[in-house]
Amino acid sequence: MSVEENVDVRRYSVGIDLGTTHCVLSSVDLQRSDGERTDYQVLPIPQLASPGVVQSDDQLPSFIYRAHPDELTQDDLILPWTESPEAIVGSIARQLGSKTPIRLVSSAKSWLCHAGVNCRSAILPVDAPEEVDRISPFDATVYYLEHLRDAWNNQHNDHPLDQQDLVITVPASFDPAARELTADAARQAGLGHAVLLEEPQSALYSWIQQAAGSWRDQVNVGDIILVIDVGGGTTDLSLISVTEDEGNLALNRIAVGEHILLGGDNMDLALAYTAKVKLEAEGNQLEPWQIQALTHACRDAKETLFTDESVDDVPLVVPSRGSSLIGGT
Repeated sequence: MSVEENVDVRRYSVGIDLGTTHCVLSSVDLQRSDGERTDYQVLPIPQLASPGVVQSDDQLPSFIYRAHPDELTQDDLILPWTESPEAIVGSIARQLGSKTPIRLVSSAKSWLCHAGVNCRSAILPVDAPEEVDRISPFDATVYYLEHLRDAWNNQHNDHPLDQQDLVITVPASFDPAARELTADAARQAGLGHAVLLEEPQSALYSWIQQAAGSWRDQVNVGDIILVIDVGGGTTDLSLISVTEDEGNLALNRIAVGEHILLGGDNMDLALAYTAKVKLEAEGNQLEPWQIQALTHACRDAKETLFTDESVDDVPLVVPSRGSSLIGGT
């Protein structure tokens, strides 16, 4: 293959944020970018929003639903690129799982760095009964990457993802084992050429890009930049030093924080247990599965309040075993 042909194949530089609660894919058109001037786009990701209904969203919720064999039909699961997906991923998984949390796989990314478990063993959902088909945190990661790959390829037939420059972000505090699991998941999804990039560094690069060259006026040699990345499942800390290299400013990562499992998931739990105390004071005793459902309801309410300034309050509804619902705000 000639150099000219090879350049034509790698038309895009693609980045995947493989998040604890959401995944995002963005790309830069290399033929329309020059240095710090970039033309980047966030990929609209087709996904099932409800049975039989496909919608596109900039984010793919990092959830997998392990449906009962009689719960959904094959027609309910058709995607633009397949009639029989291996896993129920994204918005529909989150929606169905909020009602039946014992079948919902969530926060799989947080398990990748858990030294006390085998991340290739089928352990998720953790509290699921025996009849629920479990999967491993590793397999969940593969499913997310495969969905993103297929969504990209469906919209870029002439430039498949395995032929583009590809970066996948990981927490800076990920240990070597967690990084290798992520890289191996990419290989299993047919994306073995992917390069791993620490998330705080990615955030810093985004700041540089948005500054459009003016970042050099905002820092001086000897400065230390603290990057705080609060994600869905972890809080990541990195220190970046500003140095000089042959008369030019340079940025070097000099330290990372310990792995801190503190993020949006914890906020959801805190809200859920605050609501639980209120409900129990009113005489409503919640079972463990209802607390899980309440946690998902709190997450939805939190995201609604943060994204829609016109909304001042959101009702919380907890399902019960019968036809009644437990409600509150």
